Amino acid sequence: MARTIARADRVDRGELEAFIRPRHNVILATTRSDGRPQLSPVTAGLDGGGRLVIATYPQRAKVANLRRAPQAAACVLSDDFGGAWVQVYGTAEVLDLPEAVEALVEYFRVIAGEHPDWDEYRQAMRDQGKVLVRLHIEDWGPIATGGFPPELAED
Repeated sequence: MARTIARADRVDRGELEAFIRPRHNVILATTRSDGRPQLSPVTAGLDGGGRLVIATYPQRAKVANLRRAPQAAACVLSDDFGGAWVQVYGTAEVLDLPEAVEALVEYFRVIAGEHPDWDEYRQAMRDQGKVLVRLHIEDWGPIATGGFPPELAED
């Protein structure tokens, strides 16, 4: 039986964005004040500017970390846990209300499409006090898949 060979494919910006666009399961890595990593599973999308966008609450550790140290990394996962993934790196910004409202609309659109009542959605975002994190992707690793090293993949 042939074994799956691990891959690490270097891609350009367009290929990276095409890979990320349909994937929304992400692990966001920020830095705690003591230097340790803070990992957060989040739902993310890719906005029209090619930024990874995440809706969250201003009280969350990831937001406090990013306000203090905006450098972050994210691992974008496939829906199938054993599927391909990519790590991206960049500088994040946190958009607070009221500035965040229209960016939160775009976030919803890139994740789930059209909402049946955008006025209701906007009000819900205000009522919940949501913020939007935008990760400006400055660098990325290869699109990777798990498996055996090539020398071990054959029977």
